[in-house]
Amino acid sequence: MGRYAVDKKVNEAVDGGGLLVVAQWEARDGEADKVASILDRFLPEAQREEGAKLFLISRGKENPAQFLFYELFRDEAAFKAHQQSAHFKTYIAGQALPLLAKRERAQYALL
Repeated sequence: MGRYAVDKKVNEAVDGGGLLVVAQWEARDGEADKVASILDRFLPEAQREEGAKLFLISRGKENPAQFLFYELFRDEAAFKAHQQSAHFKTYIAGQALPLLAKRERAQYALL
């Protein structure tokens, strides 16, 4: 597909492909603000990972209990390292996942 109609930083991130992980979460009733607070602490750590080319988390405008993750990793090894990181184990596995009603995740290869 070539270049994307976005800024230079995103074009640099998608150059060379990688493993794209898209995740959707929905917090349990009354837990959305706690999940958002956890993700606020987690995100800067995830964005600093050597193998993370692009790491975005967004919150639903119509339903603030919904969260969307858009994560581009250099390769499968970088994704595995992400899941073994201290910040993933602390914030995601240890704190956020127990507050979720729903968690879906899919992996893609960039075109």
